[in-house]
Amino acid sequence: MQEKILMRSKILATVAATLAAPAAFAHAVFEQREVTQNARERMVVRIPHGCAGGQDMLRVRVAIPDGINSVQPMVKAGWELSLVTGPLVEPYHCHGAEITERVREIIWEGNLPDAFYDEFVFRARFTEALPAGELVYIPIVQECADGAARWIEIPAEGQSTQDLAYPAPAVMVRPAADHGHDQGHSHSHSHDHSHDHGHSHGD
Repeated sequence: MQEKILMRSKILATVAATLAAPAAFAHAVFEQREVTQNARERMVVRIPHGCAGGQDMLRVRVAIPDGINSVQPMVKAGWELSLVTGPLVEPYHCHGAEITERVREIIWEGNLPDAFYDEFVFRARFTEALPAGELVYIPIVQECADGAARWIEIPAEGQSTQDLAYPAPAVMVRPAADHGHDQGHSHSHSHDHSHDHGHSHGD
């Protein structure tokens, strides 16, 4: 009996510690859970607060992995927007033009008080270079005047995100062939359906 009471006390203490944990443990995440190969997706980055210690967030950076191109970030009132670009591994053609570079990082600069929540939006095409049935990790960094919350850790084989202090947000990649045929799938994202199947997206 005493062992059961002791166990219950430990569980209650753990729950209380979780509820009392600092806001830094609330992850930066994507609204979407899944994306589809060769579809252009609207991605919403959810930032639940500023930084640890009650600091305002001054900058959010989204790293774009290989295999994601045609990136178009949404302009956000009160925030400056900039892009970091780099060469594609394999250029492709779109609307008669050769595309040789892609967006590698999106940066919004502004101010998000620690007590507030905000969202940052961009559109991008998830190409067939991303394996279907696997997660694609998209690192996000929240920068403040003093320090940063770096959601950039990717699980090694045998690990889960629960093993990491600052896991990078991830979405599951669905195969292009399944798009529109799985009636049981509930879409939490939107497509513009301009798949451009005749183009090569081998970045």
